[in-house]
Amino acid sequence: MTEQVIHSILLALHNIALVGCAAAPFYNRQLVLKRAQYGPKLHYELDKVVEDTLQSNAPHCMVFIATLWLTGIAMPLNHLLFQGALRDLHVVATVALVGKLLSILAAMVIMFIIFFQLNPSLRELFSRFSAGAEPDAEKEKEFFATRARRKALCETCLKLFVAVLVFSAFLGFGA
Repeated sequence: MTEQVIHSILLALHNIALVGCAAAPFYNRQLVLKRAQYGPKLHYELDKVVEDTLQSNAPHCMVFIATLWLTGIAMPLNHLLFQGALRDLHVVATVALVGKLLSILAAMVIMFIIFFQLNPSLRELFSRFSAGAEPDAEKEKEFFATRARRKALCETCLKLFVAVLVFSAFLGFGA
């Protein structure tokens, strides 16, 4: 009974983290699509809100990823603690686990690029703009090109987390 309670708590936390990982790029995508309606011309106040919103998600994503890993490791260890062995997995569950782990690792690489390369670059570029002033055309072009790269990577991240959700459904196969 204790094993099941611990497993259920870990699974609930794991699922919340997984949904958070998928929700962030989904809602970021919605914001970016709405912003795109104004074209690749800087609208300082609007773009400040967009940047502040998108860049403030990084710490949340890191917490979700850490929770995903910790609970993902803790669940089999919980079984090992109470049963004395790791659970045998059906081949379908094994393939799903490998797919899930590869998808998460790929998403982490993308997040690393976004959080530690693109976001700082966008912050630095945006700091050169000011309300009411005409932006430098080259910097504005570079800003929107970098944003487009981040958008493309976020789209890939969203697809990877949808794959993680699908793979997760098959982890209990054969149990």
